[in-house]
Amino acid sequence: MYILAFILIFFMGTIIGSFLNVVIYRFNTGKSIVHGRSMCMTCSHKLRWYELIPVFSFLIQSGRCRSCASSISHQYPIVEFITGIVFVMIMMRLMPLLLFSEFLFFLLMTLFVFMFSILIVISFYDIRHKIIPNKLVYTFIIVSFLSLFINYNLGGPFLAIPPLMHILAGPVLALPFALIWLISKGRSMGLGDAKLILGIGWLFMPYEALAVLILSFWIGSIVSIILLLINKSKNKKMGMKTEIPFAPFLVLSSLLVFFFGLDIFSLATMFNNFISLFY
Repeated sequence: MYILAFILIFFMGTIIGSFLNVVIYRFNTGKSIVHGRSMCMTCSHKLRWYELIPVFSFLIQSGRCRSCASSISHQYPIVEFITGIVFVMIMMRLMPLLLFSEFLFFLLMTLFVFMFSILIVISFYDIRHKIIPNKLVYTFIIVSFLSLFINYNLGGPFLAIPPLMHILAGPVLALPFALIWLISKGRSMGLGDAKLILGIGWLFMPYEALAVLILSFWIGSIVSIILLLINKSKNKKMGMKTEIPFAPFLVLSSLLVFFFGLDIFSLATMFNNFISLFY
């Protein structure tokens, strides 16, 4: 029963992921996101339904357009597959709620599916353009703030006034990054990252949101070192001015914190256990 539900939610996620690809490619281009058929970016061949099956069409066509044989961006199946996996992870995390409140389960499922869909778009858009669109991040911020008023405690009222610490978490966590942007005049960090952190601070509990930041720096450091080694092996220069988008690390860290229920205390335990391996 549950396996079938996970399979269905995965395929639903890939379908949503296909739409997210449209948003990523068409956002701020003047093209309509909801109107107009999908087409090949090279020959403008309008794709038929069997060429639009998420993930599978890419594999069956060997990653090439059926009309002109030009390569199709790997971003399409990657976004579709990742979205499917994210939807499954959200469902797995919220499944225990089904035993107590179906309404709260479906409400939170809808909320987190919507939130992480926006985060996926922000992440890949930042990778492509090195910028976080205001419309997307402001939508994320507004929904994150409204989520503060949902009462997660079973048996209580549906809405509740959040503690002051939860309300202040977003601005407090975002302020240092906004100051970095201001002092460096945007050279060290974009203002969009600070806005994204504001929403993350409201989406999670304060200790969880702090864990997102710490984890994102860990992951970012590891990826930067790997990129440095790869570029060095190819005799390519990579210095302090090399732009590395920070949003993907924040989004990945948010997903890990959400799914595994991490906070700064569990991260500290993990770090201590890792250090102890060398002693």
